Amino acid sequence: MYRYLLKPILFLLDPETAHKITVTLLRFVLGIPGMKWLFRTMYAIEDTRLSRELWGITFPNPVGLAAGFDKDGKYYDAMSVLGFGFIEIGTVTPVGQSGNDKPRLFRLPQDNALINRMGFNNDGVGALVENLKKRSQTKLIIGGNIGKNKVTPNENALNDYLICFEALYGYVGYFVVNVSSPNTPGLRELQEKAPLTELLTTLMARNTLKPATKPILLKIAPDLTTSQLDDIIDIVQTSGIHGVIATNTTLDRSKLTTNTDTIGAGGLSGKPLADRSTEIIRYIHQKSAGKITIIGVGGITCAADAIEKLEAGASLVKCIRD
Repeated sequence: MYRYLLKPILFLLDPETAHKITVTLLRFVLGIPGMKWLFRTMYAIEDTRLSRELWGITFPNPVGLAAGFDKDGKYYDAMSVLGFGFIEIGTVTPVGQSGNDKPRLFRLPQDNALINRMGFNNDGVGALVENLKKRSQTKLIIGGNIGKNKVTPNENALNDYLICFEALYGYVGYFVVNVSSPNTPGLRELQEKAPLTELLTTLMARNTLKPATKPILLKIAPDLTTSQLDDIIDIVQTSGIHGVIATNTTLDRSKLTTNTDTIGAGGLSGKPLADRSTEIIRYIHQKSAGKITIIGVGGITCAADAIEKLEAGASLVKCIRD
């Protein structure tokens, strides 16, 4: 019904408006008695052959919802009925911020892609915690994607990540350190070896002080060079973090058929990112001899895309369901 009836109507609207209408409508429908059961029957597949165990966590299936869809933890209950094995929320920052000026989200239907320059728009980690306190499904695996505020200089970025880590520790199953968004000025500079090593080592040290450590993963950009990827592999292994998420959005638009000159800056996601994402997954998996756990994301539009990333070396994959 969505693809053939609602989608054509929603595509007449601004993408952000369409997103808000869709999730609001979904929550309304799921409030009708019996609808949650119906949606789970239609979309959720329970099969032990699909389960994956990582870091002591049992994922019912390897397909999760990527961060960016639910930045503030408002929709995870609704999205959980669609069959996802886990849901990642965020990116969240210590203090709420409005993000970049609108318009900041653009559809590229000919390329099955999106360009966004959202800029970590979110209500802040305190509001996210309050929303997570309301969760009714305690078995749902939720990951927390954390970042820094736009106004925080890079030399003080570590404190922002520590604030988010401490606030979310009791409410999420794993953490994702986002230093790879292209939409916060200077953020990707934190992927350089020295600042990234300090950031991850400090987070892991804080992690070990907790009653039980939580998995910490690093989300990386698809635009890294081979030497930078080698540095990432070395940093992941020496810092002791639990894995990487490959990849974030790309600045490369060379594979597009759509002319994007009038759109301006932003990260590209969707089908054009698929090959590069898989290439990075395969490289990290092979270079580390399979010792680094990878969650694959980028350009997954069907089951075959997910399987390709799993075969390349990913243990889990994430997408935004169409």
